[in-house]
Amino acid sequence: MSPPTGTENGASVPGEGTVVHELADGCTLDDVEEGELYVGAVNGVVEYGVFVDLSDELSGLVHASNLEGDYDVGDEVVVELAEVRENGDVSFNEVPVDDYERRQVGRGDRVNVAELDDATGDTVVLAGEILQINQTGGPTVFQLRDDTGVAPCAAFEEAGVRAHPGVDLGDIVQVTGRVETREGSVQIEVDELQVLDGDEAVEVRVAIDDALDELAEPADIDPLVEWPAFEKLWDDLREVARRLRRTVLEGRPIRMRHHADGDGLCASVPLHVALERFVESHYEDDDAARHMLKRLPSKAPFYEMEDVTRDLNFALENRERHGQKLPLLLMLDNGSTEEDTPAYRNLRHYDIPVVVVDHHHPDPEAVEPLIDAHVNPYLHDEDYRITTGMMCVELARMIDPSLTDELRHVPAVAGVSDRSEGEAMDDYVELAREEGYDETDLRDVGEALDYATFWLKYNDGRELIDDVLNVDCDDRQRHEEVVDFLASKAERDVDEQLDAAMSHVEHEELGNGAHLYRIDVENHAHRFTYPAPGKTTGKIHDTKVEETGDPVITIGYGPDFAVLRSDGVRLDIPEYVAELTDELDGGGVSGGGHLVVGSIKFVKGQRERVIDALVDKMADAEIDEDLQSAGVLGD
Repeated sequence: MSPPTGTENGASVPGEGTVVHELADGCTLDDVEEGELYVGAVNGVVEYGVFVDLSDELSGLVHASNLEGDYDVGDEVVVELAEVRENGDVSFNEVPVDDYERRQVGRGDRVNVAELDDATGDTVVLAGEILQINQTGGPTVFQLRDDTGVAPCAAFEEAGVRAHPGVDLGDIVQVTGRVETREGSVQIEVDELQVLDGDEAVEVRVAIDDALDELAEPADIDPLVEWPAFEKLWDDLREVARRLRRTVLEGRPIRMRHHADGDGLCASVPLHVALERFVESHYEDDDAARHMLKRLPSKAPFYEMEDVTRDLNFALENRERHGQKLPLLLMLDNGSTEEDTPAYRNLRHYDIPVVVVDHHHPDPEAVEPLIDAHVNPYLHDEDYRITTGMMCVELARMIDPSLTDELRHVPAVAGVSDRSEGEAMDDYVELAREEGYDETDLRDVGEALDYATFWLKYNDGRELIDDVLNVDCDDRQRHEEVVDFLASKAERDVDEQLDAAMSHVEHEELGNGAHLYRIDVENHAHRFTYPAPGKTTGKIHDTKVEETGDPVITIGYGPDFAVLRSDGVRLDIPEYVAELTDELDGGGVSGGGHLVVGSIKFVKGQRERVIDALVDKMADAEIDEDLQSAGVLGD
């Protein structure tokens, strides 16, 4: 408060920037100081002055000699606390003031969120930013963040009716209320809630911003293995870790879209667990992680319009029904190609941020104007052998380093699942071996993940997948039994599929010396069962690689798609797709992938034309021993 500029009738005349205090009901003499200014209500008019209530517990007299005007009962008046006599009587001076900042004085001690656990049953005052407003069938629940954490504040008007309708997301407020425990979580039962402005609001917001900058800083960790190729991505991963931590701290939900395969699960599950634990460490509400985080498998290796439409609808409903901010979209093991851009453009209408961590061959010129961050080994002259699961294990550790011991085997599972022959695979396999996983175990975990995900369809299968991957799993024996069961079922179904399909595989030798195998998986394999066409093609390919020991290309095709696998042949599938798109008018060609695995789509009536043109390109491809199956995971 600015110092008085003079006196008149014994009362201070305030200067510019004056603060006038407003007492909450229940405030007593312990909450006021002589010489401070207060706003009160006239409760009685007598010949010698007026009586003024500052709260329901505190009243005093403004003597007629210190009054500036005439007042009636109920009128508001600003007074200076002049004297508190020994008998407890209080005297005020009226203070003429037109422009002032009203500052709430509540009952109880001012605390921060981190101190609430020790204040159960007490009435407290808490200042912070509103992150979420959820109207329940009973109270309105405001999620309030200060510089130490987030706490739910429940305000009741009447059942299902919005309390404090003038309070919006992002407002800086002061809450007065009693600290209670609800279903194991601390919650404030709101008595009063006031929007702050001016210097006090700025002070609270600056404190929050400074704290979030510090809390968002990723953990300072070393990579699980030394790999020069991986080190090129380290700074990009730290930036994403910082962004994700800050997103959680700001109360913005995160929706994780990941490819529904082994590598996609090795990427998304550790991140989901790390973010969940980070939420739990900063939010008093035990349900916060469930509301803020969602892991969503995607069947296609790109962001389909079906998926983005579902995500947008979910986000907009949550904003309307639960007062949530619109989410950040985290794309894992997909999201780098031009095929993703229509969906991204749809998100741009709502300013939804997008972060991509992927190892598919990217189209940065098409994608990066529409997204906020992009980690991809191709952007650093590396390739698919650095899998998304490998990257996201480190990302998870940057968010919550305490997860490290639970994740040491996961990069090897990711590498096996995605056929990585990266230079660090030996080291990753050795890490897994130290955790009790041999090469057969790693394959079984990857196979079990694929099998479970196939039958889960669009469901994340949280508990089952956690047990299969042995992340956030509390029973190693159960993990091993579930993996053994699912991997055995997968092996049986694969054998049945190969029994039906292998006699229909067509073979030819290309001009570059590679073996080409083709099969119509639509007509010569079981449909709507495991393995799906892509997996079936991969299993046929593995069989032929083992049989020949030579460079092999395998094409599994249907009416309007083809799945491609190669071993020992340098195929540039993204480049082939671009060339076919230009060369074949009316072909409707799209797709992408890596150097050795990919898929394309086309118009049904152009299948023969597209595949013949594709084979011509493959016949000119370079034979490359470095892309041939290595012995690190050999039988």
